Amino acid sequence: MPPPFLRRHHITLLAGMVGAAVVVAAYFLWHKVVTASNLSLIPRPVESRDNLGAEEQGTIDLFERAAPSVVYITSIAVERDVLSANVLELPQGTGTGFIWDKRGYIVTNFHVIQNAQAVHVTLADRTTWDAQLVGIEPDKDLAVLRIDPEKATLQPLTLGTSKGLRVGQRVFAIGNPFGFDHTLTTGVISGLKREIKSVTDRPIQGVIQTDAAINPGNSGGPLLDSAGRLIGINTAIVSPSGAYAGIGFAVPVDTVNRIVPQLIKSGRVKKPGLGIRIIESNMLRAHGITGAVVADVIPGSPADLAGVIPLQKQPQGKIELGDSIISIDGITVEDGDDLLKALDEKAPGDKIILTLKRGQNERTVEVKLGLLQQ
Repeated sequence: MPPPFLRRHHITLLAGMVGAAVVVAAYFLWHKVVTASNLSLIPRPVESRDNLGAEEQGTIDLFERAAPSVVYITSIAVERDVLSANVLELPQGTGTGFIWDKRGYIVTNFHVIQNAQAVHVTLADRTTWDAQLVGIEPDKDLAVLRIDPEKATLQPLTLGTSKGLRVGQRVFAIGNPFGFDHTLTTGVISGLKREIKSVTDRPIQGVIQTDAAINPGNSGGPLLDSAGRLIGINTAIVSPSGAYAGIGFAVPVDTVNRIVPQLIKSGRVKKPGLGIRIIESNMLRAHGITGAVVADVIPGSPADLAGVIPLQKQPQGKIELGDSIISIDGITVEDGDDLLKALDEKAPGDKIILTLKRGQNERTVEVKLGLLQQ
């Protein structure tokens, strides 16, 4: 048996070793806890991406090319402050437009600037310009503005065509919905040859239907094809709430390209006229009468010269119906809207063939269209 002093030494050494082991274990446990807690404060490593997909990159390129051509439009109401007598400019609505050419012409919807007393245009470079109203065509919901072309940086959009479009084609809308400028939405053409009503309650034909999101503020903005070419102007949505519900409409670019040069030249569109007034169709359908029934004929007008007979009052007070236009150049006319559609592609000076019906008798006459007095 070892001497007592050696036994005490062994006991002390053993106690020291145990204590050291406890300290070491406690240290590693503490280190593990602290390290685990610190890991939550350290950003996770990221995985870099070398290239975007071809489709994504194509969309990005399209937006970057087209966005500088899209403008933010603010319609202004001008009021005089009662207390100070100062003139105040109060924003009353916003919308979208796009640069037509480098002469400073801007195209938008008529309803975007309707009733505005002043209009401001903000370009992609954040500069804001006073705009002059050049011309309007409410029947097609179109308006043309102009800003100073000498000082502004102007990049016009490339024009495409609305002929040959097909359901399923990809489309891109750029606009300023709810005040968020240069917003891109994508979708497809979901319908063609639609018809909507303008602010004047006249039909706009050949309208493009799309599921690309169009919200308040998108009005007047461009609808582009996958090549970045303008194919329409976003103008309306179908939604009880006024917000996007899956159906939007755009005025076809071929209509725009026909009308805008006329607005730039004279401020109005020269429309063909027959020189007649027709009876409201709703009044006639109840009696089984179809066609555009002529109520009045302006003396000396194209219709008068062609012998079109209006509604007539007999001496006894009885009303006798006159001629009803039932076709133009072979295109059936069932009501006043059909008459407007048939004349829409015509121009003053064009000759057309009217098929007229009065009672049970039909006849055809040639009419040289005149200039509609607006």
